[in-house]
Amino acid sequence: MSIVIRSFDDLDATTAYQIWRLRQQVFVVEQECAYPDLDGRDTEPGTRHVLRIEDGELLGYARVLDDGSVWRIGRVLLAPSGRGRGLADELVDAALTVCVGRAVVLDAQTPLADWYAGFGFEVAGPEFIEDGIPHLPMKLSQESSTH
Repeated sequence: MSIVIRSFDDLDATTAYQIWRLRQQVFVVEQECAYPDLDGRDTEPGTRHVLRIEDGELLGYARVLDDGSVWRIGRVLLAPSGRGRGLADELVDAALTVCVGRAVVLDAQTPLADWYAGFGFEVAGPEFIEDGIPHLPMKLSQESSTH
């Protein structure tokens, strides 16, 4: 079991394929959200891909974007076989290690807002609908990290 953090240039083709396949399985197929997953941000120099790998299988993923004045965490997901084992906590903890010196923002699916609050995130605006799913904008000041 391991968590690795990579830039796009450090991903081999097989790993990149596994990332995009898992994101498609969870967001497009399971959650029925037809959205432009390949948004051009995966390849940006400041983007970091957080991978949870077990026995050679990608079980979890999160993406950290460098948005200039803030860090942005997104695409947090687990394969069905990785759920219910606390692996998502490990993913977010690892993603936060990348987010040094600036606030961190994310758009949480509304049912997960309390879970993100456990990391110190606070709701930072009104609920909105994205791809048919209610979301809440959330923000973590570096001083308020509690996890």
